[in-house]
Amino acid sequence: MGGVSGAFFEPLAIAYLLAVVASMVVALTVTPALSLMLLGKTAGRERGSPIAVWFSDRYDAALRRVIGAPRKVMLIAGVAVLAGIGIWPLLGQSLLPTFKERDLLVDWSTPPGTSHVETHRITSRVSSELRSLPGVRSVGAHVGRAVTGDQVVGINSSQIWISLDPTADYDKTVAAIRETAEAYPGIMHTVHSYLRDKVSEVLTGAGNAIVVRIYGQKIEVLNQKAEEVRQALSGIKGIVDLHTEGQVEELQVQVEVDLDAAGRANVKPGDVRRSTATVFSGLVVGYLFKEQKIYEVVVHGAPEARQSLTNLRDLWIDKSDRTQARLGDIADVRLVSTPTVLRHERIAPYVDVVANVAGRDAGSVADEVEDRLENIQFPLEYHPELLGELAELESAQRHMLGVAVAALIGIFLLLQACFGSWRLGLIAFVGLPASVAGGVLAVLVSGGVVSLGAIVGFLAVLGIAARNAVSLIDHYQHLEAQENVPFGLDLVIRGARERLSPILTGSAAIIAALLPIIVVGQSPGLEIVQPTAIVIMGGLVASTLVTLFVMPALYLVVGAGAQRQSDLGLAGV
Repeated sequence: MGGVSGAFFEPLAIAYLLAVVASMVVALTVTPALSLMLLGKTAGRERGSPIAVWFSDRYDAALRRVIGAPRKVMLIAGVAVLAGIGIWPLLGQSLLPTFKERDLLVDWSTPPGTSHVETHRITSRVSSELRSLPGVRSVGAHVGRAVTGDQVVGINSSQIWISLDPTADYDKTVAAIRETAEAYPGIMHTVHSYLRDKVSEVLTGAGNAIVVRIYGQKIEVLNQKAEEVRQALSGIKGIVDLHTEGQVEELQVQVEVDLDAAGRANVKPGDVRRSTATVFSGLVVGYLFKEQKIYEVVVHGAPEARQSLTNLRDLWIDKSDRTQARLGDIADVRLVSTPTVLRHERIAPYVDVVANVAGRDAGSVADEVEDRLENIQFPLEYHPELLGELAELESAQRHMLGVAVAALIGIFLLLQACFGSWRLGLIAFVGLPASVAGGVLAVLVSGGVVSLGAIVGFLAVLGIAARNAVSLIDHYQHLEAQENVPFGLDLVIRGARERLSPILTGSAAIIAALLPIIVVGQSPGLEIVQPTAIVIMGGLVASTLVTLFVMPALYLVVGAGAQRQSDLGLAGV
């Protein structure tokens, strides 16, 4: 896994792999030594625990009834697998779960051209309102950006940082914050956690879950189509913070020199540019050194000279003969709408229609967004692309699907090599799709949203299911080959009963480790691993049931002669 997905889940996969390797090493070295030290004197005198005896008696009776109706067992198992396959398309999709961070970020932008004083006043007012909300612990904000800041924003942009009380209701507090921000019309805002903002920014360059990027050449057409897209998306359930991030335009003063008039007045265009820039932007003419600090000495126009276009037209431009010419006589001075930020990807300009998702999974919202986009006609050389978390999720799922298929093939070949029989390998392989179906049902019960954490859980379930199958069928082979138990009902019942305690104990140990994560998984820091734990637990329950009931019945039906075929194959080799 690469990109953002790999950054989140590769450490989880590596830790799981190292834990399995360490467990194998301990089982092959430490466990035999401890068995020799602690069990040597009590060998042959140990007694089964009352719990194990109680389970064994009831399992024996249940297994005999199941084996007596093998077709019904196979039918139930097949229906469960088909149900998991049928439910999968109905599940929601999300790249990452909802993070319960207690620090929220509100991107706050007043209309372009708003002064620093007015932006500061509005930001201070909304900050005071947010601070008074129940559940909000503190609020801080900054307006504009630093001189060396990494964000390309104007003086009309600001960011508001909100810290929530750990004891407050997270969903209600966030809803109140959104409602307060939406009470300011004409101001673009987004409310999200810091982590989701950075993840989305890495994926698309925009800190939003849903990004519709419209490519084209003319800014007028792009803005028109972006407004159509915005209106089309406004009615989708789960869409919040919907707005357009286009080529922002502001009114600017344009001074266009009349070359003929400037020539007659003996004025150079460079003199006009330098004089007007000095009045508005200032001109650095030197530096002042004081107390080991350097200060720039800047000359700029007086405030009264910048209040109107009339004042600017009356500006006097110095000529080389030490006379002056009036700016309005040699240049056209007017206000024009000019883009402040040119957004483009390679050579294609674009406009983004962005939104966040609340109260619904991002995959379902994105599917509905795609349906709405198909109903909008775009001119030639103009087209939209749906970016954001969904694109990353689809890419990761395609990659993981290929990995999962390769893993299934590898597991099947390992099972065949372990048992020396294609038939027994196929019997053991039956538990894998059943365990995946159990994980799908667990996702459905827990909310019906599949995230990348859940996909990682499905891969982990494959190994657990294969382990249970190997434990049972290998014991069948041992009884038939080493203890000369004839193939039949007694072999199947005895082997399953003797493997009951190891299988249940291993499953109970894994459930005991996962249960705390599932219970407190909505707390900050555990949102990513909770879907993994839910899928593993659902797959583990399904795998245990299949191993203890379905596989014995299947072994009794199709396992006859498999051990002998295995012995003949090995002898021939």
